Amino acid sequence: MKILIVEDAFACRKILLGHLKQFGECDQAEDGIRAVNAVEIALQYNEPYNLICLDIMMPNMDGQEALREIRKLEAQYGKVGDDAATIIMTTAIDDQKNVYDAFRANIDAYLVKPISREQLFHKLEELNLINQNV
Repeated sequence: MKILIVEDAFACRKILLGHLKQFGECDQAEDGIRAVNAVEIALQYNEPYNLICLDIMMPNMDGQEALREIRKLEAQYGKVGDDAATIIMTTAIDDQKNVYDAFRANIDAYLVKPISREQLFHKLEELNLINQNV
């Protein structure tokens, strides 16, 4: 699995990396602009991300805008539906508007920080990205 962790907080990136590195190659981006660039490069080389963990509150470009841009890029490259990346919003924001906006922009899941290993793995299993024996 090819994974992109998008998080401006170093500690949060490190924690997610620690949880996810056993499942495949993990790239990291500190903001939405870098995330969109990473996704575009991956699509250009026909090596798209399978999973993107995307924070909402980031400098330069927030997660909601990055999500919309990522989905536009995927559509341009014909990566829609099951061919698109699974995107999990990972954020400290737990208000209905952000949750609604994220799902309208086609995220697959929404996890509120702090995210435990068990919570993350359970969500990955629900999304059929891993099996329960992890």
